[in-house]
Amino acid sequence: MSRITTMTVRLKGPLSDFVADKIGENGAYDNVSEYIRDLIRRDKERTEAETFERLKTELSRAFAEPESSYITLTAADIIARNKG
Repeated sequence: MSRITTMTVRLKGPLSDFVADKIGENGAYDNVSEYIRDLIRRDKERTEAETFERLKTELSRAFAEPESSYITLTAADIIARNKG
C-alpha cells in the first residue's frame, strides 16, 4: 500500500525564480508538485543506474579472475561476511 507524504519546501531568490520558470504556460510542468515528483523520479533512476553500474563493474572484475582464485562459500559464510 502506497504512503502519501506531504512536504513543505521554502525557496527564495534564484531558486524560487528557477522553479517558477519551470511551471505554468511557459514551463514544462503544470505545478510545483509535478516538477518535484519528476526530479525525485530522475534522482531515483540515476541512483539505481549508478548502483547497477557498480554491480556490473564488481562482477566483471570477479569473472576476470582466474578460476583457481575462486573459493567455495556457503550462504552462512556470505551472511556472516556481510554482517561485518
